[in-house]
Amino acid sequence: MLTQEIIQSLDDGSHGEPFSILGPHITEIKGKKKIIVRAFRPDAKEVELIISPKIRHVMTRLSEGGLFEWIFLRRKKIPAYRLSITPFQGQPYSIDDPYRFQPIIEELDLHLWGEGNHAKSYSFMGAHPKTIDGVQGSHFVVTAPDATRVSVIGSFNQWDGRVHRMRKYHDQGLWELFIPHVNSGDSYKFEIKSPQQDAPLKKADPFAFFSELRPQTASIVHDLNGYKWKDQKWIKQRQSRHHEQAISVYECHLGSWKRDSENFLSYRELAKQLIPYVKSLGFTHIELMPIAEHPYDPSWGYQQTGYFAATSRFGAPKDFMFFVDQCHAYNIGVIMDWVPAHFAKDEHGLYRFDGTGLFEHEDPRQGEHKDWGTAIFNYGRIEVQNLLISNALFWLDYYHIDGLRVDAVASMLYLDYSREKDEWIPNKYGGRENIEAIEFLKKFNYFVHEYFPGCLTFAEESTSWGGVTSPVQQDGLGFDYKWNMGWMNDTLSYIEKDPIYRRYHQDDLTFSMVYAFSEKFILPFSHDEVVHMKKSMLCKMPGNDWQKFANLRLLYTYMYAHPGAKLLFMGSEFGQWREWNDAHSLDWHLCEYTPHQQLQTLIKDLNHLHQNQASLFELDTDWKGFEWIDFHDADNSLISFIRKAKDFGDFVVVVLNFTPTAHLNYRIGVPITGSYEVLFNSDSEYYGGSNVGVKEYIASTESSHNFSSSISIDIPPLAGIILKLKN
Repeated sequence: MLTQEIIQSLDDGSHGEPFSILGPHITEIKGKKKIIVRAFRPDAKEVELIISPKIRHVMTRLSEGGLFEWIFLRRKKIPAYRLSITPFQGQPYSIDDPYRFQPIIEELDLHLWGEGNHAKSYSFMGAHPKTIDGVQGSHFVVTAPDATRVSVIGSFNQWDGRVHRMRKYHDQGLWELFIPHVNSGDSYKFEIKSPQQDAPLKKADPFAFFSELRPQTASIVHDLNGYKWKDQKWIKQRQSRHHEQAISVYECHLGSWKRDSENFLSYRELAKQLIPYVKSLGFTHIELMPIAEHPYDPSWGYQQTGYFAATSRFGAPKDFMFFVDQCHAYNIGVIMDWVPAHFAKDEHGLYRFDGTGLFEHEDPRQGEHKDWGTAIFNYGRIEVQNLLISNALFWLDYYHIDGLRVDAVASMLYLDYSREKDEWIPNKYGGRENIEAIEFLKKFNYFVHEYFPGCLTFAEESTSWGGVTSPVQQDGLGFDYKWNMGWMNDTLSYIEKDPIYRRYHQDDLTFSMVYAFSEKFILPFSHDEVVHMKKSMLCKMPGNDWQKFANLRLLYTYMYAHPGAKLLFMGSEFGQWREWNDAHSLDWHLCEYTPHQQLQTLIKDLNHLHQNQASLFELDTDWKGFEWIDFHDADNSLISFIRKAKDFGDFVVVVLNFTPTAHLNYRIGVPITGSYEVLFNSDSEYYGGSNVGVKEYIASTESSHNFSSSISIDIPPLAGIILKLKN
């Protein structure tokens, strides 16, 4: 029989082993085996045990809190039964008892979770609508090793943590419960009782597939299955792609690309408007700033609380699937910003999840980003590895994402990142490297490329860490591309200077070629460069309005001619004057004016040139694809070089003039004698330029710049030209 202490613990919500008391049990009373069924229903005035339409038993109330019991005197085996609830208020209703169901988690899942190697734990963690023994409901699983009691609370039980207490797997720290009649659309959280906290914690589900629209914070039961994908051809072709593809990325923040008045466009509206726009400009990929659920619009999505939930700001999960599917229909790849470096401290999120540092380090010297007000993952914990590796694969699996850009990699690699001398703890060897984070990143890249060949990973890594894009098998981190932050900083520092002073800073322009092939790089002019008083790309440029546009056209020409994949943040393609503001739409009215239209056209033509000229992408990561002609003419702020394809007879000559002075009959060495045609001239009147130096063909003559042949050309002011040997 139950002691008063046990009954009281059920009434007050402290009891954490509900299956030991509730549901059906075979026990011995006075030497005889009996079947006892117990139910805890705080809202019930009366509970009936229903065996059949004709066999019903009014259960005995054992406590004021809502514990009911029925003892079968003659039955030898546990019967199928339901519970009929007569509430204190409202109409009677009947339910299947969640405590009559056996454990559901499979042994393999438990084993892989316990190892920290469950790459697809989203298949059983979180909330999954299921039918068990003919009963429809939802299966809930959550990790909370140090909790003494975990319950599912939601709209289906008046958010009362005493009603649906979960079963614990002590070896793995997992809790589970199948709740009949809970279906897609029902909102829920986990109520977690911890020895560290007086009041229970109320946490959103880390593995939830959908969340309430902020400022509400509950998770929503959601079935992700059922969307009819149409991108099978794209996925098949993706598997055969490699680093020799031309990649040009349009970075986009969906909440501020365009708005309907002050309202967000939905995923489906964005599919209708954004995708054709990106296609028309010739970009190969869209990079989406974090799509995962986050609590605060101005955070841009980098402080997340719902790692498996596409944000409800723009619609439902299948709406986002439609968006990705449409991108693939237009032959546009989708890259998503992914944030494994840190997480938000919001009380409903991962922070102090079971009352302890479950996902973060306990010591703030390891577990806290003071700069960002966020917590740092403890990559040595199996819970963190299972969560994050699974999360990366989840987006590629369920949403067909083509690539992940990993944010803030530098902050993961170094224990002393943005910390003073006494604010960090060295690793076991006394060094500053975060050994567990390094191994995690290798593991992440291994699993991504093993499970989803053709998907790409990008590291936003701002230091000189070696081997970021080297294979894991060669002790590299295994990324496909690294953001070339050095090139970005040096180039912007150079281009923002008045042309009269550029002659003294030629090294800023040319230094990138010293290390250009040490990693596989992408050249980023990202959102970070057009916020926080850094000015928009157009406003960074010196001079009057004409010179600003000319400088920007020149800068973009240089970017597309320089080795490396390309990335440009939204608004920069048409010359937004204002800094990016996440709370407002881009200034689309500017596109009514000719200079902005011409800048868009320039980007479109550069994208098509980049993709159609193998010399501009085929050997992006190899010294064989680049050769200087002249980088010494600092007095004229001129540089010239050759880009080559695998077929060295296929090449282009690039000449860039960073002053507003035109140079007539300027001699440039070329590798092959013949006639050269102008493929591209950023000074063309078509783009708003002065149209200097446009000639159909240029014949080569005597030697120059250590080449056996040369051409004499008119070089336009603040402009770049790209030439090719005429067949």
